[in-house]
Amino acid sequence: MCDVRDRINGQSEINLAKKALLVTTVSGFVPQFEMSNVRILQDLGCEVHYAANYNTPSYGTDNHRLEGTGIIQHQIDFVRSPFQLQSITIYKQLKKLMQTEHFDLVHCHTPMGGVMARIAARSTKTAPVVYTAHGFHFYTGASMFNWLFYYPVEKFLSHFTDEQICINKEDYERAKKKFHAKCIDYIPGVGINIEKIQKDVDIKLKKEELGLPIDKTIILSSGEMIKRKNHETAIRAIALLKQFSNDFHYVICGHGELSEYLHDLAEKLHVSDSISFLGYRKDMMEIFQVADLFLFPSYQEGLPMALLEAMAYGLPIVCSDIRGNSDLMGQSTEQLLNYCEGGIMVKKADDVSAYSQAIYSLLGNKSLIQKMGDWNSIRAKEFDDKQVKAAMKIIYRRLLS
Repeated sequence: MCDVRDRINGQSEINLAKKALLVTTVSGFVPQFEMSNVRILQDLGCEVHYAANYNTPSYGTDNHRLEGTGIIQHQIDFVRSPFQLQSITIYKQLKKLMQTEHFDLVHCHTPMGGVMARIAARSTKTAPVVYTAHGFHFYTGASMFNWLFYYPVEKFLSHFTDEQICINKEDYERAKKKFHAKCIDYIPGVGINIEKIQKDVDIKLKKEELGLPIDKTIILSSGEMIKRKNHETAIRAIALLKQFSNDFHYVICGHGELSEYLHDLAEKLHVSDSISFLGYRKDMMEIFQVADLFLFPSYQEGLPMALLEAMAYGLPIVCSDIRGNSDLMGQSTEQLLNYCEGGIMVKKADDVSAYSQAIYSLLGNKSLIQKMGDWNSIRAKEFDDKQVKAAMKIIYRRLLS
């Protein structure tokens, strides 16, 4: 799409392509979650710029995945916490970037990216501004601090937001009722490419490659080793489960600040022989195929891609009954164990006994595992990325025209 800025003799003069700026806290976010939006913007004729911290380890620090994408990169010294003086530096860096490049659209993600980009855009009169909330920090069950701090900040900044995108129903309903963005839309995450879901792995060979037992039920978790992902509760549930069964092996894929702590916890609970820590993986699509059950005990999610991918590969799910998870799995209930079509949701995210009970109820029931997995395969198709791309293309076109 070209920018029509001057008119000579009643004719439109076509100038250079428009410029779009993506803003996130860490550089791994766009290559992992937002490349489809990058391609949409480029197809619309936009020169895509990306402002983020390229020096913070996250999502494997796969900055090489940006090579050859045509994305122009800008280092911004983002930190995760808003309670640091560094925020002033971040604001100045973004303000200078916007004043220099004269962007025609800003699309920001992540809490700090969303806050700082909207403030800088307001100051420089850069518009339109899109903010995708990948799960507000205030939600049903969130701490009082989160409500007292994050909620008023987001409500205030919604005045400076041209397009608010929410990826789960709870956030969408709250934003519609309470916020002031010019447009508010629900789009179910980044979507999943169903056509790429293939079950072509030699399971025995892959298990041998990973050092996993051939004849045991493989329970899989994936996600950063941070508090929000709640791996500790999962490991404690595995330790409790081991008192009743030894017919399983637990696999954790991911890395992060709690890695050493979680390894030590497994040692302390005497379950190291039943757990494989595989670290950050680039072969998750193959690992999903050797798993029999997906365990996802997060405290907080927006609309989790890891859970959606596990469903697409036909895995039954044991997960926390929280916003995002329930969008994929079905309605939330007040039951301690919510038996859904595709798995079991645990009401209290830190209920070790409930997770253990849920897993145990599935271990010996192959027909139920198969039934739940089949339902999840069908359900995942409702989140095909074709629908997401079509919706985003409409939004970008509207904002850029």
